[in-house]
Amino acid sequence: MQGYSRDTNHWMRGFGIAFKKSSGLLRQGVDGRRRSALIFDFIHEHRERFPVQLMCDTLGVSTGGYYAARARSRSPRTLRRDGLASQIRSVHAQSRQIYGSPRVHQTLLQAGTQVCRNTVAKLMKSLGIKARSHRRFRVTTTDSTHPHRLAPDHLQRRFDVAQLNRVWASDITYVPTDEGFLYLAGVMDLASRRIVGWSMSATMHAELACQAFIMAVQARRPAPGLIHHSDRGIQYACDQYQRLLRSHGAVPSMSRRGNCYDNAVSESFWGRLKTELIHHRRFATREQAKQAIFEYIEVFYNRQRLHSTLGYQSPEQFEASRR
Repeated sequence: MQGYSRDTNHWMRGFGIAFKKSSGLLRQGVDGRRRSALIFDFIHEHRERFPVQLMCDTLGVSTGGYYAARARSRSPRTLRRDGLASQIRSVHAQSRQIYGSPRVHQTLLQAGTQVCRNTVAKLMKSLGIKARSHRRFRVTTTDSTHPHRLAPDHLQRRFDVAQLNRVWASDITYVPTDEGFLYLAGVMDLASRRIVGWSMSATMHAELACQAFIMAVQARRPAPGLIHHSDRGIQYACDQYQRLLRSHGAVPSMSRRGNCYDNAVSESFWGRLKTELIHHRRFATREQAKQAIFEYIEVFYNRQRLHSTLGYQSPEQFEASRR
């Protein structure tokens, strides 16, 4: 194996695994010409993982034959497959590697590419492209052991809201940084799933939640009667926050004690934020985390990310369709 680098053994081990998975296809009872074509397709499919010359030598074909085969006209089916593969890679990269096959499929359809979902799923699997995995996290930001008055649950898990600015859901989470936790409060409009208000701070005082609600009110100007749903945490039950709600004609609503499912949409958003951004980054400072979260919420989540509950539209697209 002269001419290869000192990493040859590493390449060979990896190539051996890939070859074993596809060896049944290459050993089928077909004529020599067809077998060569299958081998060349195999080499082309794995060209970004292993050196072409190494695969040609291992599989007993010439590199000249491989490149000559690639230069010849390919079938319309092969051309379409390669084109789809390129589009899929692009969509997945633009989604920050978070989209699985359903959202990649919807993005392709919206771009005018007619393709079935199964084809997209199979291609993504063959290309080794998949959505970032979800990690479970424990909610540790709710302190409900306080003397403040609690509100009843007016929402009752009715998360499908028809009109904008009729029901908002609020919650608080945390983001680890090398400087310590950064706390994040968010307010979501349940009709569009848009984050309409948010605030970040090194402390988890009531002012954090108040600033998020004030931002939402200034941006949306809701009419009196807005239902504001949250957990029973002291930040939402305290006098400061309750006065703020009353001053804007909002009706407080709170989840049952220890039941995160009563505010499941907010919890789901925090899960997306952590899966799609936080768990894949290390923040040296709180300021770095703030900048990344701002960009995620305002640039990506509100304006670009497709939501299955909104018919695979972004919150901004959904709201525009309601105007």
